[in-house]
Amino acid sequence: MDIAKIRTPTALLALFGAIIVALMLLLSPAPGANAATWTVKGGGFGHGVGMSSYGSYGYATHGWSYRKILRHYYQHTRVRDLRKSHIVRVLLNVDPGNAYFSGAKRACGIKLNPKRTYGAKLHGTHVRLVRRSGKKLANCGTRLRTDNDGKVVFKGLGRYRGGFEAVASESSGSLNVVNAVDVNAYVKGVIPNEAIPSWPMTALRVQAVAARSIALTGSVGGNGFDLYNDTRSQVYGGYDTELHRTNKAASDTSNEVVSYKGKVALAMFSASSGGHTENVENVFYSSAVPYLEGVKDTYDDVSPYHRWVRSYSSSEMNSLLGGYVSGRLKKVVITKYGVSKRIVWARLYGTGGVTKIRGDTFQYALGLLDKLVFSVKRHKGSAGSSSVKSEAAQPLLSGSGTILPSAVPSNAPATTSEG
Repeated sequence: MDIAKIRTPTALLALFGAIIVALMLLLSPAPGANAATWTVKGGGFGHGVGMSSYGSYGYATHGWSYRKILRHYYQHTRVRDLRKSHIVRVLLNVDPGNAYFSGAKRACGIKLNPKRTYGAKLHGTHVRLVRRSGKKLANCGTRLRTDNDGKVVFKGLGRYRGGFEAVASESSGSLNVVNAVDVNAYVKGVIPNEAIPSWPMTALRVQAVAARSIALTGSVGGNGFDLYNDTRSQVYGGYDTELHRTNKAASDTSNEVVSYKGKVALAMFSASSGGHTENVENVFYSSAVPYLEGVKDTYDDVSPYHRWVRSYSSSEMNSLLGGYVSGRLKKVVITKYGVSKRIVWARLYGTGGVTKIRGDTFQYALGLLDKLVFSVKRHKGSAGSSSVKSEAAQPLLSGSGTILPSAVPSNAPATTSEG
């Protein structure tokens, strides 16, 4: 198993944002839009590997325990307790030279007044502790670190549990502003941003254990940090985003993680599976992982993204897929599915020949919510504008921990000239 190969790439947030923007634009009919002659029918939202948040909610409403739900999604695993506490470091911001904080009692060997504001100031390749006025208090080397005092205010960002750290960037001449926090406290800032807080407590406990497991296995290897505070890792909010119900779910499962053969498992999850999760190798084009195999997701049908339909005009299809089609598009044939109906490879038949396209590239090009696709059809004489339809109008989950694979695959070509 090569877990490193399936960690989420750093370009993910921008890519995910681009998809959302594209969807918003396409949901708005344009004046004089061409007739919609292509229809894509699919389901799910996200990458479809591991747990489905909506599916977990469905199992919870049908009486499953949180441990049974986790064992269902992560085959061959069990839930166990950590033997010791763990600190994770989350990147909150990148500052060009100065970052301010309060609520800390000590930093760089200097006693501080928690009621006062202090700053981290970049000086060459090192960081200085300064007063709010800018007066130097101490040289801190390449990292300024406060004590892990519980609640520190990151100026402009809000209150966070744990401590404040500022690390001199290795290349960009800036400060990486980092929250160093115990993993159990970190989970309290994740659950309300990754699940719907009104869901059954069982579903929230599932989310807590998965979030804790991802935090300890999904390191991005950043300069002074392990995790991002967005969908590149998990959506992590400050103390003011926490809620009583979600904090209780975190406390109820304190120190619990998903374990495979004695090690913490990378408990990936997405918003909605569309009824069946997928093998990790068919989504991230990586090595197979025994506990990340596709399983039937019976109760994902509660999801507003369980089924969706996307329509395009001919000009839109040719524009969006233009870089991958030879000539003008005539037909799309899916040549390889995963264990679900997620596209692994497809062929694009154009007036100039046949090309091959990877499923993730196809998904990104068309701005699909998932690469779980049941059909791609061309209809002559159809009318209408490009749209996305789902079964219900419900909240979109803020993020879903490693929600999508890379749009620019590094280990296989996006297209080939092979038929």
